[in-house]
Amino acid sequence: MKQLQTSLIFIFLALLVFQQSAYPFLKAKGREIVDENENPVFLRGVGLGGWLVPEGYMLHIPGYGSPTVIRQMITDLIGEQDAKEFYKRYEANYVNERDIAQIAALGYNSIRLPFNYRMLSPEDQPGVFLEEGFAVFDSLIAWCRKYQLYVILDMHCAPGGQNAGNISDSDGEARLWTVVSNQDRTVEIWKKIAKRYADEEWVAGYDLLNEPVLPTGVTNADLRNFYKRITQAIREADPNHIVIVEGNWYATDFSSFTYPILIDNYNNTSNVVYSFHKYWNETDAGTISGYLQLRNNYNVPLWLGETGENSNPWFYEVVQVMEEKNISWCWWTHKKIETTTSPYSASITPGYQRILDYWNGKIPRPDAASARAALFEMAENLALEKCTYRPDVAASLFDPEFGAIAKPYAEHHLPGMIDAADFDLGTNGIAYSDNEYKLVNQGATSWNQGYSYRNDGVDIEKSRDSGGAEYGVGWTQDGEWLNYTVTVDTAGTYRADFRVASPGGNGFLSLLLDNQALVQSLPISATGGWYTWKDVESEEIRIPGGTHSLRLRIDKAGFNINRMEFDLKIADSINEPQTSSVPDEFELQQNYPNPFNSETNISFFLPSGGKAECRIYSVSGELVRQLKKSATAGWNTFHWDGRNVDGIALSSGVYFYQVRFGGYSKTRRMVYLR
Repeated sequence: MKQLQTSLIFIFLALLVFQQSAYPFLKAKGREIVDENENPVFLRGVGLGGWLVPEGYMLHIPGYGSPTVIRQMITDLIGEQDAKEFYKRYEANYVNERDIAQIAALGYNSIRLPFNYRMLSPEDQPGVFLEEGFAVFDSLIAWCRKYQLYVILDMHCAPGGQNAGNISDSDGEARLWTVVSNQDRTVEIWKKIAKRYADEEWVAGYDLLNEPVLPTGVTNADLRNFYKRITQAIREADPNHIVIVEGNWYATDFSSFTYPILIDNYNNTSNVVYSFHKYWNETDAGTISGYLQLRNNYNVPLWLGETGENSNPWFYEVVQVMEEKNISWCWWTHKKIETTTSPYSASITPGYQRILDYWNGKIPRPDAASARAALFEMAENLALEKCTYRPDVAASLFDPEFGAIAKPYAEHHLPGMIDAADFDLGTNGIAYSDNEYKLVNQGATSWNQGYSYRNDGVDIEKSRDSGGAEYGVGWTQDGEWLNYTVTVDTAGTYRADFRVASPGGNGFLSLLLDNQALVQSLPISATGGWYTWKDVESEEIRIPGGTHSLRLRIDKAGFNINRMEFDLKIADSINEPQTSSVPDEFELQQNYPNPFNSETNISFFLPSGGKAECRIYSVSGELVRQLKKSATAGWNTFHWDGRNVDGIALSSGVYFYQVRFGGYSKTRRMVYLR
C-alpha cells in the first residue's frame, strides 16, 4: 500500500510539473534560468543544424561550401525552378512535426533553431521582410508548443557574416564588422523578430549571433557594445524573452564582457544568458573553469549552446559535467547525412553519390534529369521514417547508467551468431575498452577510424565480406576488448568460430564468460589480407544457461574480426538448473512504437497472475482511458488505439500511461502523433 501511495504522489507531481509548464516566459535570474514562479528550469536541447542553414560537411560536399555556394552548385546542375522545388522538399523532410515529436520522446525539452537572415529579409533590401520565412518559424513554434519544447532562435548567418567561415554564409570575410549597414540590418531584423514573438511563451530566448570571430581591428568591446545595441532594440518591442550572447572566437572568448555593461536593465531586472560552445577538448570541469568564473563574477546563467561531433563517451562525460555544474546544454545536431554522431542519419543514395563524385572531379557532369532525380531522392530520404536511428548516441545523452552498466545493443542468443560490431551499449571501460575512444585535440586520429555504424570508441568499418556481417571491427590494439550480453537458451558444450582477417597473422584472442576464461589465447594465422575472411575454430567449451556477460579480448593485435558463431555440440540434461533471465518483480516497458500515429503496445511483467489495469492520462492530468485485463505471471501487453472511453480519437500530444497491479504501479510517458 505504501508503494501505491508513493506512485500516486509521483504521478501527481509529474502532472503538476506539466501543468505548471504553461507559464508565460523563462527568464534569467542570478545564475539560473527560471520560470515565472522562479523555479529553476534546466534546458536539455538539440540544434536543428542543416535544416534552414545547409552546411557542406553535413551534405558531404567537397570543400564544404557555404549555404549560398551550395545553392549555386545545385542550381547550376538542375536550374532555378527545380532548385526551388528541391529546397522545398529538402526542408519539408529534414524537419517536420514527426521530428519534433521524436525529439520530445527522446528526452529533450528544448530546440535551438539556426537560421539565415536571408530567409527573413532579402539580401539587398533593408526594411523588406519575407512572410514565408516567418511562417516556417511559426510552424516550428506551433509543433514545439504541442510537444512542450522551448525554442531558442539562433541567427546562424548574419548580414555580411559574423565570421569568415562558410558556416556564417560569408564570402570569406566577416563583413558584419567592417560594413556598418550590415550591423544596422542585423539590429533591424532582430527587432522585427522580437516584435513578432514578444508574447510567445514557448520561445525561450534569442541567440543573437552564432560563433562570432572578430577581424583585425575589431575588439571584444566592440562586440559587447553591438550586443548592447541589439538588446536595446529588442527591448523596444519585447520586454519578455532572454537575450543570449556568445563570446568571440567561436563562442569561447568572453574577455571585456563586463556584466554591468551587458546587463539588461528593463524594469531593473537582468535577463541575459552567456552561451559558450565546446568541441574537441577534454571533458573535465577544468576545461570550463573560465566560464564558471564568469558566472560567479557576474552572477549570470551559462548555457552550453552547441557541442557534439565526438564519440559517445565524450558526449556522456560532457553531459555529466554540465549536469553537475548546473549548466543547461544543447547538442549539435538532430540529423545529418551518413553520420554516426547524430541520433538520426540519412543514407547517401547511389544517385547522390554520383553528384558528389562529379563535384569532386571524379566523373563527368551528370545530365540535368538524372541530377534532378538524384537530388529529389536525397531530399525524400531525409524524412525521419527513412533515416537510421542511432540508439547509442541517444543513450550517451540520456541514460544515467551509460557510464556504469553495460546494456544490450542487440539481442544475442546461443546457440547462434554474434556480429562483432553489436557489442553492448555503455562507455569505454564498461561496454568495451579501446585505446583511442574520444577526440580531445582537433585534427587528431578519429575515435572510430572506420566512421561506420556506431559512434563509440571502437573502430568499425564495412567488412566487404559476402559471407559474414556487413560491418567488422578493425584497427585492433593489444588489450582492447568488447562486451556482449548474451542469453544462453541451451546449456551445453559448444564450439566457437571466429571470422577474422589478417595479412600477417601472429594475433591472439581470448573469450571470457562472466570474467572466467572460455577460450584462452587462440592464435590467429594469416588469411591473406585485411578483407580476406576465414573462420578460426576454438576447442570445445562449456557454456551454462541463462544471461551472461561475454567478453572478446584482443590479446595480441594484427587482425580484424567480423563475427562469432556458437555451435551447440552436446546439450546438457534437461533437468540441469538453468539461470533465469526474466525479471522477478513488477516491471513496465516503454510503449512501442513511440511516437505512434494510430496504435501502440504497452508491455509489463508480473511476478504472479492477477487483475491489471492501465490508465491513460493527458498532460493536464485528465484520465482519458482505462484498460483492464486478467494477466498471467510473466510478460503481458495492453493495446491502445489512441481513443478515449467514448471511442473518439484523441489529438496529438504527450500522454502518460500508468499500469497498476495489486499494490504496485509504474508510470511512463509517450507521444501520440496523428
